[in-house]
Amino acid sequence: MKKAKDQDEMRAEYKRKDLGIGVRGKYFEVFNEGHNLVLLRPEVAKAFPSEEAVNEALLSLIRIAQTSTGLINKDSSGRS
Repeated sequence: MKKAKDQDEMRAEYKRKDLGIGVRGKYFEVFNEGHNLVLLRPEVAKAFPSEEAVNEALLSLIRIAQTSTGLINKDSSGRS
């Protein structure tokens, strides 16, 4: 079975009408419900190799603040 040559290659150009009607912000609300993105300063991002490292550091800071100064409510972390 032989494939046609145009099936193996992308078209050189696409026209807007080929892409259909776009809707701006179509998934915005759904995305916001499932994501909480935070932009870190470059020097902060460099100090933490992963998302888990950032979360652990922040949780440690919350625990220290709760036990040493009482500045943060115990339920503010979502735990009792």
